[in-house]
Amino acid sequence: MKWGGRRSSGNLDDRRGMSGGGMVAGGGIIGAIVLVIYMFMGGDSGAVLDQMQQMQGGNGEPVELTEEDKALGQMVDAILADTEDVWHRIFEENGLTYEEPTLVLFRNSVQTECGGATSASGPFYCPIDRKVYMDLAFFDELQARYGAKGGDFAIAYVIAHEIGHHVQTLLGTSQRVTQLQQGTDTRGANKLSVALELQADFYAGLWTHYNQEMKDFLEAGDIEEALSAANAVGDDAIQKGNVMPDSFTHGTSAQRMYWFKKGFESGDFNQGDTFKELNLSL
Repeated sequence: MKWGGRRSSGNLDDRRGMSGGGMVAGGGIIGAIVLVIYMFMGGDSGAVLDQMQQMQGGNGEPVELTEEDKALGQMVDAILADTEDVWHRIFEENGLTYEEPTLVLFRNSVQTECGGATSASGPFYCPIDRKVYMDLAFFDELQARYGAKGGDFAIAYVIAHEIGHHVQTLLGTSQRVTQLQQGTDTRGANKLSVALELQADFYAGLWTHYNQEMKDFLEAGDIEEALSAANAVGDDAIQKGNVMPDSFTHGTSAQRMYWFKKGFESGDFNQGDTFKELNLSL
């Protein structure tokens, strides 16, 4: 992915130079964290609670960023700027106004308006403060534990997916899903969650299509990196030998790859109705 020399976003909040210690709040966010872990970390909620206990305290000393850390931050900044350019264009084409989110880079633990979280939760979007949170160590885990290909475009895919959740918040989709989930059983709520996640994958593909059209930034192997990451975080891939379809909350590997490719290949915002495809209505 050709990101060097591109503009930076004014919406990156890089907290990696801060101490990783500090009390991590519990409360209602735990359920949300476990849901995200189910996607990214195989549903091991115990790992999160262990990490929370280990991270209490901290000496508050600043952490020096390496040159590699700085380069990764610059890359994330450029990707975030690209999402802004693309979504401003898509919203304008549809008579809407895009509101830019903030992306927070952190290490180990972070406080959000949705509560406290740790790096074990994986990248996530908080709709209350409208910020995306990422610990870049997640991508090492994605490769080591789930066999995903590395590369900068795997990071771009995940950022674009989380920005997709921000788009859903701006459009009111997330709010309608939450309301419907409150009036249905667990199986129905999970199915709604799957549709929401697959649509975020479609939006990631759509962003890739528009960004390639506008800036010609893709390199050989980039789409394969994105598809590999999507494949690695499918519910069936994470559950491995103990697959329980009714418990899926993010979709199978095949579904995730399909919707990313559909967004990328179609370039059509109106083809992203994953709810209709799953016989759901909002």
